[in-house]
Amino acid sequence: MPKVRRCRYELCNRLVPYPNHYCNEHKQYEAEYQSKRNKARQRYLQRYNKVKRNRDNDSKQRYQFYRSRQWASLRAAVLERDYYLCQYCLAIGHTTPNSRTVDHIVPIEYDDTLKDDINNLAVTCRKCHKEKTDWEQKFYGTGQKNQLKEKPEIKDVEQIVKLMNAK
Repeated sequence: MPKVRRCRYELCNRLVPYPNHYCNEHKQYEAEYQSKRNKARQRYLQRYNKVKRNRDNDSKQRYQFYRSRQWASLRAAVLERDYYLCQYCLAIGHTTPNSRTVDHIVPIEYDDTLKDDINNLAVTCRKCHKEKTDWEQKFYGTGQKNQLKEKPEIKDVEQIVKLMNAK
């Protein structure tokens, strides 16, 4: 049975197949609804870009780096080098195949000179990436509203995993 939802028209309870939002009787409102949704999405993205991605010149440059050809080729090379396996899971003896996130071992917010160093990149799964980001914010002081700390750069994935798990 196809996935359905209720018609968005007021007091209409007919079921409508996805991806539509209105039944056949009220389908003339679909285009207007989609237009309003797209405008709201654009407003949200503009605000998000202003507040998060482009909040200062440094974060704007980091965001632009991740949209460059250089990053795309580095990312592809690292994925091939690491065979799409999460390096943080491998350090504790697990195999997490088909991991597609490439992460800086030493965050570029902490040391911008390592942003295009292939030896500072590792493939990571979503779970490990989240855990490492949380650890980085505590260890290095990275992230919005945090103050960077003077800490030694840790470039070894296994050492980072030990520190992450030593909670």
